Amino acid sequence: MANETGWHVVELLYNCLPERFSSGNHTDVCVLQSVKEDVANIIAPLMVRPITRWPFFAFLGGAMFCLLASSTCHLLSCHSERLSYIMLRLDYAGIAALISTSFYPPVYYSFMCDPFFFNLYMGFITILGVATILFSLLPVFQNPEFRSIRASLFFGMGVSGIAPILHKLILFWHHPEALHTTGYEVLMGLLYGIGALVYATRIPERWMPGKFDIAGHSHQLFHILVVAGAYTHYRAGLVYLKWRDLNGC
Repeated sequence: MANETGWHVVELLYNCLPERFSSGNHTDVCVLQSVKEDVANIIAPLMVRPITRWPFFAFLGGAMFCLLASSTCHLLSCHSERLSYIMLRLDYAGIAALISTSFYPPVYYSFMCDPFFFNLYMGFITILGVATILFSLLPVFQNPEFRSIRASLFFGMGVSGIAPILHKLILFWHHPEALHTTGYEVLMGLLYGIGALVYATRIPERWMPGKFDIAGHSHQLFHILVVAGAYTHYRAGLVYLKWRDLNGC
């Protein structure tokens, strides 16, 4: 009896789905006639075809790995010189992982219906991210003379995301979700870019040596900006998921 009732409810909901999700129009038996179309659009993808979440989870995994590696580095780097070298290289690898996985949600959900550009952008950022992670693990990478190179390398990874974002805007300029996500991505890029600039130039302690040894120095500001950028990108990812859940290709 319970199963029959459950199937009856599903059937009635199916009859109320928007045209994209239903093969026929059965409004005569619809029990949700007064419900607005946008409510049905929320129900429909959950019943029919929710979009895959792995690119979004990959980004969350990269962000958590970055923050965990950084926390571990700050906690254990004072143990010994050898362990400090290992932790610093792990910290740089975490930054590279965060930047590369940040590309996955916008690239996947923007070009999921275009295999050529999907593979092009996803392949490029994956190869670049793996190469940067491997380079980050080299002992020479943490030498002080490579400080500007480190910042430039991470900054260059972020700048490479301009191409798919502009491409997305050209393809979906008439979709408000494309503009919405681009706003988040521009803000994320600014936060990451400012963080890299502060890290490389050692602002503000270079202006007033000794005044920011405990709080307010460049490395702390860098971490705050990175967390803010990651959260901004998280908000963009939620917009992508809702957009593709409701509209598909």
